[in-house]
Amino acid sequence: MPDDVPDDLAALRARYRELAGRVAQIGFFTAGSLLQRRTVCGTPSCPCHTDATCRHGPYWQYTRKVSGRTVTRRLSPAAAEMYEQQIAASKQLRSLLEQMEELSERALALRLRDVDQ
Repeated sequence: MPDDVPDDLAALRARYRELAGRVAQIGFFTAGSLLQRRTVCGTPSCPCHTDATCRHGPYWQYTRKVSGRTVTRRLSPAAAEMYEQQIAASKQLRSLLEQMEELSERALALRLRDVDQ
């Protein structure tokens, strides 16, 4: 157990409520990944085929899994910024939920210890 995880049930509950409050403040979120791409076109004589600095773009691309399949969408720069914010919120949410799960497991261990005695 990390040093910052309390050893008593009351402290665990207080920390859990604090994390739950932070979860409630997150707002909208989305899973997936965002990347910026530069592409080669279909015109063989275009300089993008021989010079990487002449590639087309940048284009923003959002990717996620839906029902086990990868879904990709090209985005405008403005849309990419919004996706970036919501992806960051998703990562923050996952981190908070992991911390809450760790606290819950510790609380369960403490409660079981009291039952088994």
